[in-house]
Amino acid sequence: MSQYILAIDEGTTGAKALLMNVSLKVIAEKTVPFEQHFPQPGWVEHDVDQIWKAVEEAVQFVVKDIDAKKIVGIGITNQRETICFWDKKTTKALSRAIVWQDRRTADRCQQLKDQHFEASVQEKTGLLLDPYFSSTKIEWTLKNVPAVAKAASDGILAVGTIDSFLLARLTGGEVHATEASNASRTMLFHIKDELWDAEMMRTFGVKDNMLPHVQPSFSKFGVTKGLRFLPDGIPITGMIGDQQSALLGQACIHEGQAKCTYGTGAFLLMNTGSKPKKSKHRLLTTIAWTTSTGETTYALEGSAFMAGATIQWLRDGLKMISSASEVEALASEVKSSEGVMLVPAFTGLGAPDWNPHARAVIIGLTRGSNRAHIARAALDGIAFQNVDLLHAMEKDLGGKLSSLNVDGGACKNNLLMQIQADLLGCKLRRPENIETTSLGAVFAAGIGAGVWKSVEEITSVWKLEREFVPEMKDFDRLMRLKEWEAAKAKT
Repeated sequence: MSQYILAIDEGTTGAKALLMNVSLKVIAEKTVPFEQHFPQPGWVEHDVDQIWKAVEEAVQFVVKDIDAKKIVGIGITNQRETICFWDKKTTKALSRAIVWQDRRTADRCQQLKDQHFEASVQEKTGLLLDPYFSSTKIEWTLKNVPAVAKAASDGILAVGTIDSFLLARLTGGEVHATEASNASRTMLFHIKDELWDAEMMRTFGVKDNMLPHVQPSFSKFGVTKGLRFLPDGIPITGMIGDQQSALLGQACIHEGQAKCTYGTGAFLLMNTGSKPKKSKHRLLTTIAWTTSTGETTYALEGSAFMAGATIQWLRDGLKMISSASEVEALASEVKSSEGVMLVPAFTGLGAPDWNPHARAVIIGLTRGSNRAHIARAALDGIAFQNVDLLHAMEKDLGGKLSSLNVDGGACKNNLLMQIQADLLGCKLRRPENIETTSLGAVFAAGIGAGVWKSVEEITSVWKLEREFVPEMKDFDRLMRLKEWEAAKAKT
């Protein structure tokens, strides 16, 4: 009898459903985009009902030709710091979700920095004070959205990351839960004690009755109930934040293994084993996943907010290309950007700079500059941000990384991958399956459902497709990095 695992991969621009059998054969997959809302400069919001409709449509498509009762587990992976507000009793949304890219709380974060609160934040949560994370978003919403404030006073407010919201909807409102990889991105969760932290909640005006119960990443969270597109009783057995899911999907299960995911942003994570490692170079310490046997795996993380989103800007903002896939050919028309530099700080700079007020710049333009030079500079800019991240990570670890696993849609761009290898001075390894975020959700659900008895059992699945070896000379690399620092200073 065939058995299946369903992964729901809810990203920043769309929701994907992936159906695999327990032998990891892809049965069906479907991605449904949803709208981005930009009500003010620096603000980014999602309508969670639109997200839910996208999930519903994607799942309905992938299960239409199977007996859905044979799904042994559902795994959810999601954009992490994006925060949702809903009625506990009805699961009705009370406001739009505030997206991880949103910068509206930059001044509040600066105020807390001026009060020397960041040291406590880093010690307890592994994070730094930045509007990227959820806590200041929650605080802002409680103060500025009357429906949310009223629900809080009435004791019916549910606050959670997207995984928690989807779980509530999937279970007919019966479960309000999350797991540690998502909880660790809120700036409310103590990553050593693995509990919601009283000081953080008090600082941001959050009550514990608003927050979800935290349980192991690979465990039974609940069962489907009252859905139009799935039968009742299917267990949800895995939940994990998208970047940790990609780390799992890349089979980076041992200390020192690392991956970079090229999605809307670029996210570099390194497995640091069973103990959290505090960064001295403004990287993040985060929980990768937790198991039902009580084991916790930690990671160091650096994030660049604009990777694929930079290419989207070339397409939608400048109208230079009609599809993202065209950028490689356009950038390949020139051998270099010939001095043109693009720093894609459209929503500020992430690690290790953490400057929410930075703005994107293009410099070095001449009368000879054309579309191809700007496209090439955009690819350079994406790659340079990851150089900053990896160099900071190497300093924290006291050693140089010999190779880096890559995944996500933009890693299909061979030119970008070669530029990245050259600027890093590090070999890149691209797997056969580059949709590792979805695959990680399959693994999470499968481990939670008992299909695989341990994390170690998934290591045989990872298969190499191509390696990218650095070709740039060390001196040239050093000069390019100096140019990048000079350009970044102008943001």
